[in-house]
Amino acid sequence: MAYETLNYEEADGVAWVTLNRPDVHNAFNSVMMRELQEVWTTMRGNDDVRVAVLTGAGEKAFCTGIDRAEGVAGQAPLPGGRVVGSPGATPFMFDDPGDVIGPKTNDLWKPVIGAVNGMACGGAFYLLGECDIIIASDQATFFDPHVSYGMTASFESMHMAYKMPFGEAVRMQLLGNDERLSAKRGHEIGLVSEVVAANELRGAAQWIADRIAEKPPLAIQGTLRALWAARDLPRSQALALGYAFVKMGTNSESIKEGQRAFESGKRPKWRLR
Repeated sequence: MAYETLNYEEADGVAWVTLNRPDVHNAFNSVMMRELQEVWTTMRGNDDVRVAVLTGAGEKAFCTGIDRAEGVAGQAPLPGGRVVGSPGATPFMFDDPGDVIGPKTNDLWKPVIGAVNGMACGGAFYLLGECDIIIASDQATFFDPHVSYGMTASFESMHMAYKMPFGEAVRMQLLGNDERLSAKRGHEIGLVSEVVAANELRGAAQWIADRIAEKPPLAIQGTLRALWAARDLPRSQALALGYAFVKMGTNSESIKEGQRAFESGKRPKWRLR
């Protein structure tokens, strides 16, 4: 598939989605927003893709949020010609750029690995907030400049509050431009699951993606859906849905595929992390 603002590669069950506007630190404009929505929704019906990896082009940035050259809240166009913050009859109707760019928002329940190669700030947290696994190069940094520019960091803060301890999210969001979270610190607090050298990032992401892609996809998707339900719902409600996820995420073919792997006698050479 050809895109204007994304690079897309697909092989052996793994799709690589690369934000490709390195001249503006991979900030998203209305074209990238539309293309991200398209790539996630298309991936839902593509059985050849079992796992996706999301990263940024270049060495400086993963993503720095909305492209301020195109406009800030209240002015930047959305896919379909609407405008971020376009007025409705009441304050309860609002078009937000994050509504269209994330995999979960577009109801994609195939695992997405975020491979953070540099700066990740502001609106990048819409994307990272919907990634299932985040790994980072040792050059990656995380921060949010909203409050430094007089804007409330609302949705970005909410996404990060689910990805890291509350006090760490508060510190990052309220300090704005005055402090950046290193990849090392991100690993210490659980935002990042692995930190590698910059030249090893793609290989590290590929290893994780390949191992997941080898497994029965329905079981992977059912497990992923259960994990997000456990995060989003109260404990008792999540557990009440447990058998539904088992039923929907298991069929005769997935059981046969797993049984064939068991009977082959071949066991993976696991690694200790």
